[in-house]
Amino acid sequence: MSHYFDHAATSPMREVAKQAWLEAASAVNPASQYTSGRKARSIVDNAREDIAAVLGCEPIEVIFTASGTEANNIGVIGQWLARTGGQGGRIITSAIEHPAVLTSAQYAQKFGAIHEELAVSPHGIVTHFDALDTPADVAACMWANNETGALQPVAEVIERAQQTNTPVHIDAVQVAGKIPINFQELGATTLAASGHKFGGPRSGGILLARRSPAPAAIIHGGGQERGIRSGTVDAATASALAAALIEATQEIDVQHRHLSALRTQLKEAITTQIDDVIFHTPENSLASHLYMSFPGAEGDSLIMLLDAQGIEASTGSACHNGVNRPSSVLLAAGIDPATARSTLRLTMGYTTTQADIHALIAVLPDIVARARRAGMA
Repeated sequence: MSHYFDHAATSPMREVAKQAWLEAASAVNPASQYTSGRKARSIVDNAREDIAAVLGCEPIEVIFTASGTEANNIGVIGQWLARTGGQGGRIITSAIEHPAVLTSAQYAQKFGAIHEELAVSPHGIVTHFDALDTPADVAACMWANNETGALQPVAEVIERAQQTNTPVHIDAVQVAGKIPINFQELGATTLAASGHKFGGPRSGGILLARRSPAPAAIIHGGGQERGIRSGTVDAATASALAAALIEATQEIDVQHRHLSALRTQLKEAITTQIDDVIFHTPENSLASHLYMSFPGAEGDSLIMLLDAQGIEASTGSACHNGVNRPSSVLLAAGIDPATARSTLRLTMGYTTTQADIHALIAVLPDIVARARRAGMA
């Protein structure tokens, strides 16, 4: 039996989402004008309305995408394109963004855009906002970091950016279904979410986009989704997204209490049973995350040894061609490279049980000791 601790990467699909998907799986093209096409369109419209009600926006502001990555690309590149025509301009992001946002900004740099980063504190939280005092074509900030779980001051970012009429994109991939979202009250221009982070299908993402200013299209075709995201909308995915988001949102308070208690238990056990542990998840964070370093142990060694014991987790850092690289998030927070390579990210979700915690605690001290004996590569 495996014990899953990688919900930040993906959460298992909820039963309500599976059922919704199956019920709509035979739907035809929702753009068709005949009876079955209108039925498919009704499924999509209902899903759009349900999502809008949950996320505090108008249905027309809900854009269906294929992933959170695509939603982030549209939010960053689309807004930059809308204001610059694809040449020059200025983009601001935090230093700890997900690659979907950072590489989007880097893409614009190829066409003359200036990319500036908001620095973060040693706790991995954005603390420097001066770059926002000068107008930019788009500013992007994640709501919660995917590695540490640290909640970011998105309200302050939006408030500062509004003073210079800078549109703001919020990467809410980690928080959708975990904390309440009200798009209208938030004041962002665009916001990205991803279905499989809250138990929806891996084929569906959501972009919330205000009527104005709206991002330009980066995928061109038949003009679906307000012309922002062309392509036939999959009614089954839209329906499953809405079903998963509704259930996840209804469980927010219960899951927060449940996961907070499990994380406290896990952290206390690690602190008392293992020496020299550095925790990177700050107090103001998602209850689902616990990110730490075990100096002297290679992160890859930890996850492979855990996997052999039926514990599925991650390092939280990018792995390229089998080479474990230091977490860019931790490096931005001033953590030294060796410590940033000795990481273990444990993320929980709606399927996590007390039995999972017990299983992990039972094997982790020995695994850390073995990984430390093996040393760093």
